[in-house]
Amino acid sequence: MPQLPLYNLNGEKTGTLDVSDAVFGVKTKTSVVHQVYVALTANAREPWADTKDRGDVRGGGKKPWKQKGTGRARHGSIRSPIWKGGGVTFGPLSVRNYKQKVNKKMNQAAMRMCLSDRAQTDQLMTIETLPTDGKTKPMANLRGKLPGNKKTTVMVLGAGNEFVTRAIRNIPRLDVRRAADLNVVDVLDHQYLVVTKEGIAELEKRLAK
Repeated sequence: MPQLPLYNLNGEKTGTLDVSDAVFGVKTKTSVVHQVYVALTANAREPWADTKDRGDVRGGGKKPWKQKGTGRARHGSIRSPIWKGGGVTFGPLSVRNYKQKVNKKMNQAAMRMCLSDRAQTDQLMTIETLPTDGKTKPMANLRGKLPGNKKTTVMVLGAGNEFVTRAIRNIPRLDVRRAADLNVVDVLDHQYLVVTKEGIAELEKRLAK
């Protein structure tokens, strides 16, 4: 059975915590993790870029000159893509859909793999409790005493806590997530995970096969 290091409120290691082998002892398949990561980031992407084609550009309703007799090339509109100020050919549109579908089974499998990898590389630790006074300094002091100080870290809570969130939001390279909301992107975008005991229980309940 895998074991995770357990720390107290003072940043001191007090022992280990036994965790589920089905969630924290899984072999990693990079292809599965990569597919889920790409899908999640694509689903979060918004198509801001937008261009106008010749039908969207204002003006150009009148033929610039007659078809024959001028000696010049024939044109039907000054809003043609080959004219300055004309429409854009095959430009990006805001209606583009980047969504990718990933089923629940694959998503959960990728989460188990990511958590297992962090556990096996000593980048996942548990903590008995967190400061709940909403002050930044005690939280910053605690993070400074835990392994991986000054590395990107995500605190994982069993349930949302306004005071913990308030204390963390001003600390560089430190974020907070609920265990129910934690996903593959959150794990891979942070080098270390600090999970409360309640968070571990929630993850095991959510990801157990």
